[in-house]
Amino acid sequence: MPNIGKQTFNLEETLNHLEKITEQLESKEISLEESLKLFEQGVGLINQAKKTLDTAEQKIQKLTKDQTSLEPYETEADSD
Repeated sequence: MPNIGKQTFNLEETLNHLEKITEQLESKEISLEESLKLFEQGVGLINQAKKTLDTAEQKIQKLTKDQTSLEPYETEADSD
């Protein structure tokens, strides 16, 4: 796996990298040093994903702030 360093990825890329790191950590063929390095990268990616999700949540809250109430979306199947 390439050194991720301080690169920034979109959420999907971040989750893909986390999945690859998880697979590598689950394999028993890596050294302790490599495991720690991968774990550190994983923690960084988790923090990046959390920031992305927090930003999205703030945008949603801002967009819906003036909504006094939200009505559930009703599909044709719901009305039967």
